[in-house]
Amino acid sequence: MESNFPVVDMGLLQTEKRSEAMDKIKDACENWGFFELVNHGISHELLDTVENFTKGHYKKCMEQRFKEMVASKGLEAVQTEIDDLDWESTFFLKHLPVSNVYEVPDLDDEYRKVMKDFALKLEKLAENLLDLLCENLGLEKGYLKKAFYGSKGPTFGTKVSNYPPCPKPDLIKGLRAHTDAGGIILLFQDDKVSGLQLLKDGSWIDVPPMKHSIVINLGDQLEVITNGRYKSIEHRVIAQQDGTRMSIASFYNPGSDAVIFPAPELIEKTEEENKLKYPKFVFEDYMKLYAGLKFQAKEPRFEAMKAVETTVNLGPIETV
Repeated sequence: MESNFPVVDMGLLQTEKRSEAMDKIKDACENWGFFELVNHGISHELLDTVENFTKGHYKKCMEQRFKEMVASKGLEAVQTEIDDLDWESTFFLKHLPVSNVYEVPDLDDEYRKVMKDFALKLEKLAENLLDLLCENLGLEKGYLKKAFYGSKGPTFGTKVSNYPPCPKPDLIKGLRAHTDAGGIILLFQDDKVSGLQLLKDGSWIDVPPMKHSIVINLGDQLEVITNGRYKSIEHRVIAQQDGTRMSIASFYNPGSDAVIFPAPELIEKTEEENKLKYPKFVFEDYMKLYAGLKFQAKEPRFEAMKAVETTVNLGPIETV
C-alpha cells in the first residue's frame, strides 16, 4: 500500500508539469488528507541542523526525565492496554502571534535561533500551500489565509516530540488516534524510525519516512471551510521497540478569535435550505471543546458547535 502514498514534488510547480503537481495535491487533499512534500524550498542543511539539535537536546535534557516517568508509573511491566497516556516526550514552541522561543527552558541559544529560522520558513511554506489549496478549490487567492487571520493573525506553534523505544508497543501507543483540530500541519519527521500511521478506507497505513521531506496533513478547520471537500484524517503514532523517533510538527492554525465557516462558494444551494453541513464558530471555542475530546471522533465536535451556534445567532436584534 505504501508505494502509492502521495508524494508531491513542489519543484514541478515552476515547470510545464505544474498542472500534474496541482492534480496530485488535489487528489491527496480529497482522498488522503495527507501528502509528503519534496523540493519544498527549505534547505537540507537547515533540516539537518534542526534534527541534530533536537536529538541532542532530547538526549541531554529529556531522556532521563522520560525514563524516570516510565519507572514511576511502572510502565515497563504493563500487562493491559493503556488508553490514557502517550509514549512520547514533548515540548512546545509558540511562534505567532507572539513567540516564546526565548522563554522555553533548557534550550541552547543556537538551537533557539535555528528553530526561529525554521519556523519562519515553515510559515511561508504553509501560506504558499494554502494558496495552492485555494487554487484547487476555485477560491480567490488569499482566501484561506484571510479566513485564518482573526484580529492578530494566525496562531502558529510547534510540538517537538521524541518517541523513545517502548517495551510494549502493542499495549501503549506513541500517540493515540486523533484528528488535528487546527488548519494545516507541517511535519518534519525522522527518516529512519517510522511509526506515523493514517486511517484510510478502514486500514492503518504507514506514512513512509523520507529524508528531508515535509509531511502535510489537514486539520478540522480546513474540513469546515472546504465544506467537507477536504477531510481531516485520523492518525496515530505506533511506538517502536528500537530507536527513538523524532517528530517536529508545526501547526498553522486560525487566530483564536477567527470565525470559521464553510466558504460560501463551496456551499450548494440545496444545503442552504436544508441547514448547513458544517457549523460557524469562533476557533477558540472549538479548541476549548477539542481539549477534552481530542481522542474521540470529530463529528460530535461539529454537532456540538452547531448547537452553540443556534443559540448564539438568533438573527438581528430589534433596535426599534
